[in-house]
Amino acid sequence: LDSIRKEKDDNCRIIVVDNGSVDGSLDLLRADFPEIELIANTENLGFAAANNQAIKQCTEELLFFLNPDTELENGCLKAIRKFMDAHPKVGLAGPAIINRNGSSHPAVEYRYPGSRYCGRQFDDLPGKIAWILGAALVARSSVIGAIGGFDTRFFLYAEDIDLCLAVRKEGWQLAQIPEAKVMHLEGQSEKGAPFAEVVERKVRSDLLFLKKHYDAVTVRKIRRVRLLESWWRICCLRFEGCFLDLTSEKKEKLIRYEVMSKLYRQA
Repeated sequence: LDSIRKEKDDNCRIIVVDNGSVDGSLDLLRADFPEIELIANTENLGFAAANNQAIKQCTEELLFFLNPDTELENGCLKAIRKFMDAHPKVGLAGPAIINRNGSSHPAVEYRYPGSRYCGRQFDDLPGKIAWILGAALVARSSVIGAIGGFDTRFFLYAEDIDLCLAVRKEGWQLAQIPEAKVMHLEGQSEKGAPFAEVVERKVRSDLLFLKKHYDAVTVRKIRRVRLLESWWRICCLRFEGCFLDLTSEKKEKLIRYEVMSKLYRQA
């Protein structure tokens, strides 16, 4: 919020949605940022639903969605306005994402999850970018209104992928704005959450995306491939664990594949 305050002008509004925090964040926000518009939820409604609450209060031409673990670099908002004014065919865009050490963070993807199994289903969509990382997204309010905002069935993860696909289906291009930079302190949104729970949320969102956008035959194909992959990885890691102590990284991989196996088997 400090970085936004430094960048904003009189034409900007700051809306913060608090998803049922219990760490004193609300009192801090009210004391240190009296100018913000605060939506205080009594429970965690999820990323998509919280953003939709803010969308309903906006009448401005551009909407800028920011995760709480982000900071704007100097000139970010000006670069965004300049780019969106100069590219009227772009309905949604993302700034360049950088890590804490200044290195570049991948923020743009050119394929959708599972798209290798669906033939040429997405070939007719405008532009080359498939989706943009949801940590920082700028969109035209008219576009978001046309697609109905975020799909609230996505509690956390993959809602950015789904939103970007919906924007492209409306005939708009996606773009990245290299002159606008945002630092992403990755992992802070679920800091302290058990690793298995984080993986489960990601896999459930991935499954929801597949079932929403692919036919049943394609979903079954993807499910079989990922089940086989997870079983093979589990066998290899467990075999290695019989003779060697697994590193923390490999232990997390084992947890990831065990969760994937369980959820794809149930799907």
